[in-house]
Amino acid sequence: MTPPRRSRPRPDPARAVAYDLLRAVAERDAYANLVLPGLLRERRLPERDAALATELGYGALRMQGTLDAVLTGCVDRPLADLDPPLLDVLRLGAYQLLRTRIPVHAAVSATVELARAVLGEGRAKLVNAVLRRVAAADLAGWLERLAPAYADDPVGRLGLVHSYPRWIVSAFRDALGGDLAETAAVLAVDRPQVHLVARPGRIGRDELLAAAGPGASAGPWSPYAVRLAGGDPGALAAIRDGRAGVQDEGSQLAALAVAAAALAGPDTRWLDACAGPGGKAALLAGLAAQRPQPPAALLAVDRAPHRARLVARSLPAAAGLVVAADSTVPAWRPGSFDRVLVDAPCTGLGALRRRPEARWRRQPADVARLAPLQRALLGSALDAARPGGLVGYVTCSPHPGETVAVVGEVLRRRTDTEAVDVRPALGVPDVGPGPYAQLWPHRHGTDAMFVALLRRRSDNPAVAS
Repeated sequence: MTPPRRSRPRPDPARAVAYDLLRAVAERDAYANLVLPGLLRERRLPERDAALATELGYGALRMQGTLDAVLTGCVDRPLADLDPPLLDVLRLGAYQLLRTRIPVHAAVSATVELARAVLGEGRAKLVNAVLRRVAAADLAGWLERLAPAYADDPVGRLGLVHSYPRWIVSAFRDALGGDLAETAAVLAVDRPQVHLVARPGRIGRDELLAAAGPGASAGPWSPYAVRLAGGDPGALAAIRDGRAGVQDEGSQLAALAVAAAALAGPDTRWLDACAGPGGKAALLAGLAAQRPQPPAALLAVDRAPHRARLVARSLPAAAGLVVAADSTVPAWRPGSFDRVLVDAPCTGLGALRRRPEARWRRQPADVARLAPLQRALLGSALDAARPGGLVGYVTCSPHPGETVAVVGEVLRRRTDTEAVDVRPALGVPDVGPGPYAQLWPHRHGTDAMFVALLRRRSDNPAVAS
């Protein structure tokens, strides 16, 4: 008798989207936060399924290190020997079992059905067997089983528990003065709110807050910040027409500190030397236009033409001049500006909670690779500032190699520059002993932004040998 034909597998739509997201990240080096919205629109998932797809996709990417440690104990070969699509299915299944409230039978059966559709019947049986082994313990149980390997390595254990590469945990610990408990606290913050900025002169914060919907709140630090409780910020008219933007409150504070710091003498020429994609430039332009007469004029510069175009879109007409140029070989004369902002290219370790795959892409070598550019940009910014002018150096990274080390090296080489205590201009508590400031997700609810403020002391830049 001929056995009945098995119907074609029909994976759950939410899990199919999550799987396609993981494949896009792995195969094309795609950014999850850019790929997922398109997938959700294309598949037309209802709100509940879209939320599940987001949780599973982002969660499996973020927790990859911990999931792989568990899976290693459940697979009879090295994970590196598994086909990448199979490994992604296993990660999705393990995430459901270890980090969600989905019942075990539902998580396993739905993942096996996904495996049948994308991998075939043979490997679906392997997925079923592996996930049954994963389900033998909950996450706490698995961490207890794995703990002996980290008995003499507290940094490595934090990396296992919070799913971070060891070198990043070590960098955060160093930036926090060696405090392991506080390092654990910052690593645990992995579900950030969306922050909005009410751009000065274009919309008031109260108006933006009223439009933001139930649960939205005023940011505690920036007078222009609104924190969303949920939902799509792109659905707000003020976001669509540019009166407001999506911008972390820490990023807002960095721009505000550069604009607010006390400055003697003229204050009409401002430079944003690394302006793309335009959030800080738009805020600075609004602040510049609102200053007492005469208002300040902003020059916003980015080396990449496409990023310069993004900056131009973020600024209202006549709010500032935007050019595509390399700030390390400036076209302007030395001493041309009163205030300069350098939002230097960096590893972005301070915003990893917003980019689930980024923690696994960055490498320690990236810090050393970026440092010469960061020093060059800061040095060029100091040359661009007039005597008495101010330069703000900002990175979205707390790594000492991108923050205090860069500023310290530039100060060591120059005799015409001094550090200024940025804390009075920032107006936020618990940012460190000064003169620099370090924001933290677990302290301030912001990305881990670093802000330093420097002042030119003389007419001629002097560089020590």
